[in-house]
Amino acid sequence: MIIYFCMTTLDQTSLILLTFTTGVISALATGLGAIPVHFIKGNSQIFRAFASAFAAGMMLSASVFSLVQEAIDLKDRFPYANYIVIIGLLLGAGFYWLTKKLLEKHPVENHPLAHGLSRRGILLFIAMFVHSIPEGIAIGVGFATGNLHFGLIMAMAISVHNIPEGIAVSLPLKADGMSTPKCALISILTSIPQPIMAVPAALLTWMFAPLLPIGLGFAGGAMIYLVLDELIPEALKDGGKDLTAWAVMLGLCTMLLISNLLNALPIH
Repeated sequence: MIIYFCMTTLDQTSLILLTFTTGVISALATGLGAIPVHFIKGNSQIFRAFASAFAAGMMLSASVFSLVQEAIDLKDRFPYANYIVIIGLLLGAGFYWLTKKLLEKHPVENHPLAHGLSRRGILLFIAMFVHSIPEGIAIGVGFATGNLHFGLIMAMAISVHNIPEGIAVSLPLKADGMSTPKCALISILTSIPQPIMAVPAALLTWMFAPLLPIGLGFAGGAMIYLVLDELIPEALKDGGKDLTAWAVMLGLCTMLLISNLLNALPIH
């Protein structure tokens, strides 16, 4: 009975296939960000600021209007779900903060895998790699709700906002003299945790349905913390308040539009 409501929409095999496939697509979408960077000759700082703020708006929209709202809607099945999600939000933020602090203690400049990368490029790669973990969790939890529309919305949200994130990753690498194909490859590698984390997250939530509210909040909290800690400050520094505000608004509204269009699809 615990997982009955999930089983009525997605069986376990479908859950695994959909979660892993969309996780891979989401990771590959990050590489698309290297394409526009190839043609940028000037104003890269402004473009990077816009990309960061636009991604921030999409992530805020996905976190609040999709993840958190879905958790609140579970209150009919799980008492106090609308309060448990608050705990999840705080745990997700704490997870991202702790992971970042642990990574900051270890030097990365002389690592063999860092050959050809500047310190700035390495730190950006690590930051994007770490924050891809909760994004993978978000994809897995999205499909584990048993709501195919919601799973697709979350996968689309992560995939679309990965493109401007790929731009944000590629810009400094391109400035360091790296080729466009290598920029695309490194961008994709930053999102490898998404398909890796998506499947176990989906299966764990599937098996323990009462964890859904806290799991949704966890993913949302980690992404919101990332937005406030990294993306928006970076955009403000490079592009100023007005550009940042408008880019965030455009990203948020774009994600809402995508969500509405997906909800209108005849998927059952």
